[in-house]
Amino acid sequence: MAGAADYLIRGGIPGRERLRVVSRVMRPTTILLLERAGLGPGMLCWEPGCGGGDVAFDMAHLVAPNGNVLATDIDEAKLDLARMEAAEQNLENIEFRFGNVLKEGPDCGFDFVHARFLLSHVPNPASALTNMWNALRPGGTLAVEDVDFSGYFCYPSNPAIWRYVELYTRTAERKGGDANLGPRLASLLAAAGFEDVQMNVVQHASTVGEVKLLTPLTMENIADSVLSEGLADRTEIDALVIELYQFANTPGTIGCTPRIFESWGRRPLSS
Repeated sequence: MAGAADYLIRGGIPGRERLRVVSRVMRPTTILLLERAGLGPGMLCWEPGCGGGDVAFDMAHLVAPNGNVLATDIDEAKLDLARMEAAEQNLENIEFRFGNVLKEGPDCGFDFVHARFLLSHVPNPASALTNMWNALRPGGTLAVEDVDFSGYFCYPSNPAIWRYVELYTRTAERKGGDANLGPRLASLLAAAGFEDVQMNVVQHASTVGEVKLLTPLTMENIADSVLSEGLADRTEIDALVIELYQFANTPGTIGCTPRIFESWGRRPLSS
């Protein structure tokens, strides 16, 4: 993941609009994870791969009034939007900065680091975890969330959805990622040296609401990557997007997110 141009999902303003939907769907379970993992007032936190900043905004509220959040990403357009939104929300305890977690992490002795849907996009998750480890103070906590597309489901069964899952998974692989990384999270944290590693699984699904729109929205936002990898042509992609929206807008059908694994652990005090 050398830069935003290498990222599987469209960046910039169009990508930010999709992330708003993702964040609205994910917000309840992400906040529960943050609280379960111990995030609280007064902490110094880092959110690598922050995207549009939605989780970082919530973290800033949770650590207020004396805590602070540093949020980093490789997409300058999203960072600019996040800075404006932070100002609109009068959040003075948050800073957005360009940063690539694969290259290095800030040397700040953070109390808490969180990353959502980041490790499945990088070619070397262990390297990213090493940089997160180094950024934590001894005793600090890391919490991560990531996807498992093998857990996708729908009702009734729909060929367009299975084709979307195939295209996302294969394109992620071509880009050096792993769309089925989720089950490996706990073992990756343990291998990186974290202790007291715990895990949980969540999955958002419904017959109504924005969760059903995430599949067609994501298909639209990976279209350029699918094309560049030669996995489908424009005619197929356009038809697929139409079918996915039709399924999402049909009353009674069930749409979902991928299965999502959460894991958290602590850097040992002796390290």
